[in-house]
Amino acid sequence: MKFPIRPRAHQFSGFTLIEMLIVISIIVVLAGLAFPAVNVAIDSARKSQAKSTVTQIAAAVTAYETEYGKLPSGDATTVDLSFVQILAGLDNVENPRRIVFLEAPVWKKGKGGTNAQGYCDPWDEATPYSIALDDDYDNEIDVSTNGSATGSETIRKKVGVWNVNTTNRYQIRSWD
Repeated sequence: MKFPIRPRAHQFSGFTLIEMLIVISIIVVLAGLAFPAVNVAIDSARKSQAKSTVTQIAAAVTAYETEYGKLPSGDATTVDLSFVQILAGLDNVENPRRIVFLEAPVWKKGKGGTNAQGYCDPWDEATPYSIALDDDYDNEIDVSTNGSATGSETIRKKVGVWNVNTTNRYQIRSWD
């Protein structure tokens, strides 16, 4: 007696639709958990960049004073474009030796830099950093402690640089 030969059932080694949906949902949940952590890391990077920038601007002004025996002229209350040009060696009247005290990159979101308004922080391309200079050489300047453009506290420094931002978590100061 002969038995009929039956073909074997094909066995696929791929994923089923249910398995794929479960994997996708796990990936979505993990991405949702990671998203706030990424935002915190980006925010921290912007703060570090802004802190580095205000420190560099203050150091550039101090180096300018050391080189020329005076602070950059003008009634500077912001790090506007003319102030940046003096420190970047582009103003041959105020900086006749054309010494580059400050590297001033073009403004990029999240990085900060210079644009038509001046040297701006990573969050706001419309408002340049504020600056206070010790013009009367009494080693006291009025600086902002609340993120406004004008001074609200007197500190004992030659130069103070800060960003104009009333949100406490984004306030950056060169003297902190």
